[in-house]
Amino acid sequence: MTQFITRRTALLSAAATASLALSLPARVLAATTHDVQMLNKHPEDRKLRQIFFPRIAVIAPGDTVRFLATDKGHNAQSSDGMAPEGAAEFKGKINEEIEVTLDTPGFYGYQCQPHYAIGMVGLIIVKGEGMMDNLDAAKAVKHRGKANAVWGDIWAEVDGMDLSA
Repeated sequence: MTQFITRRTALLSAAATASLALSLPARVLAATTHDVQMLNKHPEDRKLRQIFFPRIAVIAPGDTVRFLATDKGHNAQSSDGMAPEGAAEFKGKINEEIEVTLDTPGFYGYQCQPHYAIGMVGLIIVKGEGMMDNLDAAKAVKHRGKANAVWGDIWAEVDGMDLSA
């Protein structure tokens, strides 16, 4: 049986599809996935070892960060006290690729548990209203070993960024 679509049916279908698309929040339509590699060596500076690359990701609410198990022996997990109030923590297994979708604006510290003390840490900044609310608390978290120095470098880089809308 052959079905014929009239011009009127095609126009009504197109209008319904457009109406549905316009009713979805803009972030749902434009969500982006950002890749962060877990590496044994920095791709450009071979002296830097046990790193996330990039170590700072600036994203929009609703975007996803995908932690890639590029090199073996690493995980990605939330750092205690370094997320906006009410934000869910995350913890990947060793050698596991994980994806984390973040909706709450603010600063999210993360780390590789086995290599935390030697400075394998990173930061996700989710832009939007209320973004600065947890900055002071995140900066106040105490770190041990080389992680403390790396966080000093990260915060200095953040202080030099233009984080306006």
